[in-house]
Amino acid sequence: MKFVRSLMKTAALANVPKHIDHYSKFSPSPLSMKQFLDFGSTNACERTSFVFLRQELPVRLSNIMKEINLLPDRLLATPSVHLVQSWYIQSLMEILEFLDKNPDDQSVLETFVEVLEDIRNRHNEVVPTMAQGIIEYKDAFGQHDTVTDHNIQYFLDRFYTSRISIRMLINQHTLVFNGNINPAHPNTIGCIDSKCDVTEVARDAYESAKLLCEQYYLGAPELELRQMNANDIRESIHISYIPSHLYHMLFELFKNAMRATIETHEASRTLPPIKVMVALGGEDLSIKMSDRGGGVPFRKTERLFSYMYSTAPRPSIGDRHRAPLAGFGYGLPISRLYARYFQGDLQLYSMEGYGTDAVIQLKALSTDSVERLPVFNKTALRHYKLSLEADDWCVPSKEPLDLAIYRAANCVKITAVTITKL
Repeated sequence: MKFVRSLMKTAALANVPKHIDHYSKFSPSPLSMKQFLDFGSTNACERTSFVFLRQELPVRLSNIMKEINLLPDRLLATPSVHLVQSWYIQSLMEILEFLDKNPDDQSVLETFVEVLEDIRNRHNEVVPTMAQGIIEYKDAFGQHDTVTDHNIQYFLDRFYTSRISIRMLINQHTLVFNGNINPAHPNTIGCIDSKCDVTEVARDAYESAKLLCEQYYLGAPELELRQMNANDIRESIHISYIPSHLYHMLFELFKNAMRATIETHEASRTLPPIKVMVALGGEDLSIKMSDRGGGVPFRKTERLFSYMYSTAPRPSIGDRHRAPLAGFGYGLPISRLYARYFQGDLQLYSMEGYGTDAVIQLKALSTDSVERLPVFNKTALRHYKLSLEADDWCVPSKEPLDLAIYRAANCVKITAVTITKL
């Protein structure tokens, strides 16, 4: 019996590339926040959700799996990346088993929920495992290849966005149809709070970051929080959003602001506060966090969103004794992906010598908050075939004095040749 199962599993694995090729030809179907809310509140039908997910999840998985195969062979060969690939293959195979199952069979629907929960748990460690794979690759083969760095950055943005979207679908299905209701948040549908209290989430994120900061630095900056509702100045600010996503972004920004503030003012008796302004308009919800942490040079601002770049020393894998105020450099780039996932953004504006403003922009309307999903096509393929070309703008010399002498010497030679000819 075991031998038969082994043969069946081997045959199924052999067909995986065919399934990936098939489903990657379809584009994912992005959903809006309003669609998530409407389905979960008024039209919640487990059968409909099951039929949609057994088609949509393979499409989203296959689209990103096609791009994994475009990574450098040496990176694909690392144990960590190979492990991540195996998780995705196993998850795809498990979902495909439901293609011929009867959606009217309640036992099938219950089993599907169990499988989705297993898949979610299996993928819990995808981010640190992929990060470990990049570390293994760069430690072994160096990190001075500009083209490869660009390709990895491009891939990871899309890979982690795809992961966010897949978890979103899984969480909505499992939470909506497990029958559990959170009495503390009665407006929550799945993982979405239709009346998410933005300032409350901001305070929660601050308190968590403060606790961590106090454990590590024995102190923390205070919070000054203000809000402005342009639609109704008497009302507090609520939008339809995923509180866990917002919390993740704010917690990361608070950690960075606190660390910078304390390290910049370590000789001072008092710490300047971190100021947060929340503003709601007709289209946008904006959150600005301002610190007095000394800022960073302008040329380094975009680098802060690069994977594996961190202003703090890189911690050791599995080092649980180090306070996670600084890590592998994934906090900011992934926070920006959370913001962009529903058509928002996260930007940094730094004044070197003074401090930094971090601004989160989110859509105020649930109809405008639509999933931003990667799709595998010829445009995506071109990014992995990028070659290093000469810049079409002058690059400043690192040795301007020598360059000036070189040009002057050439000018003398040209003048001498011209005079001789005359």
